[in-house]
Amino acid sequence: MKYNFSRKTQQIQPFLVMDILKKAKSLERDGKEIIHLELGEPDFKTPKVIIESAKDALSNGETHYTNSLGISELRLSISEYYNQTYNLKISPNRVVVTSGTSPAMLILFQLMLEEDDEVIISDPHYACYPSFISSTGAKTILVPYKNFSTEITDFITDKTKVILINSPSNPTGTRFSNEELKKLSKLKPTIVSDEIYHGISTGIRDYSALEFSDNSIIINGFSKLFAMTGWRLGYMIVPEHYVRRLEILQQNFFISPNPFVQRAGITALQKAIPQAKLMNDIYTDRRKLALEGLESIGLPINPHPDGAFYAFFDISNLEKNSMKLASEILTSTGVALAPGKDFGPKGEGHLRLSYCNSNENIEKGINLIGKFLKEKYL
Repeated sequence: MKYNFSRKTQQIQPFLVMDILKKAKSLERDGKEIIHLELGEPDFKTPKVIIESAKDALSNGETHYTNSLGISELRLSISEYYNQTYNLKISPNRVVVTSGTSPAMLILFQLMLEEDDEVIISDPHYACYPSFISSTGAKTILVPYKNFSTEITDFITDKTKVILINSPSNPTGTRFSNEELKKLSKLKPTIVSDEIYHGISTGIRDYSALEFSDNSIIINGFSKLFAMTGWRLGYMIVPEHYVRRLEILQQNFFISPNPFVQRAGITALQKAIPQAKLMNDIYTDRRKLALEGLESIGLPINPHPDGAFYAFFDISNLEKNSMKLASEILTSTGVALAPGKDFGPKGEGHLRLSYCNSNENIEKGINLIGKFLKEKYL
């Protein structure tokens, strides 16, 4: 039977890592032990001080609509956090609080893009970026990630409205340098910088796009840094003339973010930074363990990630179809990985390992992968 679904929604592809998760959960229900290395979700509990503040807000009756832009105290806390972290002078009036970064991208691109406009993103890239873009009728233009900052001018046309960047990156875990961000900020299209993995890195600090251009737009949230994925709390920092239009879109599509979750966000920024830094230290140790483990089974990573919590490795000499191999590894070994196909054409032929798990499980998972690949291909 043929259904008359809209052309725009039919263009949206499955989020394959969620299909892997569904299969992994099914195997778990059947009694198989699964090592979850597929999702970009911190395995840590949300810090207790954040949970307690949400409980207090609920007990105090904060269960009703708020201002569609977010409560003023949270907008102020976000601006102060960015000002202190990146030596900026951002007004809280430029902050728009959202129910996660996905709604932020949805209303931002609804505001900025017309049909047939173009948005440049890297290849590989976060799996859902093209879906947000195509939902507006705009077109996604892919630029190879490894040469993004040097080749990007070859892809800019008079239809290019936005350059969407993500540093530290999902899926590669790599970052743009100070000089690369400076170069990108001088280009004509608006820079939209997804900074959701800021604070999860090693070595030099992360740089915000706002340090190089006050016209840059920032998307960020609490999911990764504070282990708050299920809380669904994000925000944007935008030029002031965007704010009223985004407020109208938020009013219509989402009303407002949850009030008690917003209170938890204030506590996260004001009281839970030490816990976030401790989690980052643990990710740094896990990163070293994961990279050394993958190299030991003949799966070297180049370039090495120094941010986020991913290792993206090439398996194209073994199997071109990453979804097929991810499914085989899951069924045979119980190790769940993300297929590279999720992340764009240049992601195909790769798998992504998320080291959001214990050292023991990372080590065990990599050993199982190595044994499987040796038996199947060598």
